[in-house]
Amino acid sequence: MLIVSFTPVLEWWTNALARPWDEPGGGTLIVLGSDANQDIVGEHSYWRAVYAVWAWRSGGFEQVLISGPESMRGFLVANGVPAARIRVEDRSRSTRENALFTATLLAGAGGRKTLLTSDFHIFRAARAFRKAGVDVIPHPIPDAGKRICNRRLRWAVFADLVEETTKIAYYRARGWI
Repeated sequence: MLIVSFTPVLEWWTNALARPWDEPGGGTLIVLGSDANQDIVGEHSYWRAVYAVWAWRSGGFEQVLISGPESMRGFLVANGVPAARIRVEDRSRSTRENALFTATLLAGAGGRKTLLTSDFHIFRAARAFRKAGVDVIPHPIPDAGKRICNRRLRWAVFADLVEETTKIAYYRARGWI
């Protein structure tokens, strides 16, 4: 309990899952949805959408591909991303499906592909996309990294990191990454 509450172990763990990454720009920005349904954007999806808007504004992307709920599209449009530049893949229910269904949509598409998702999720997501044949440049957002600063949220971050590490092991065992 003391280790999780008062040491930098969560920061180290988060950084290990988040590195390496590159600056976004050009080509296609792939944004992964998370905890949302068709009508409401959940907390993780909200922050991913916020960072997608910022990346769009600064990165010179040609298009945004959302792999997740349609509700994220509305958020991006409301914040200045042109609707004609957004594509949505809304069938996926897992990171593996995000990768497989996105690979189908991007088949034959050239250019740089930047993957935007949470810092603790980028390790598994980038590898799943590469396994599906989509060479992505990881661009994690500071999801767990920001929540670690609040002592009340550290246990939620710990739970996210344990869950994500378990999923990494499962994906490895299945040969999905």
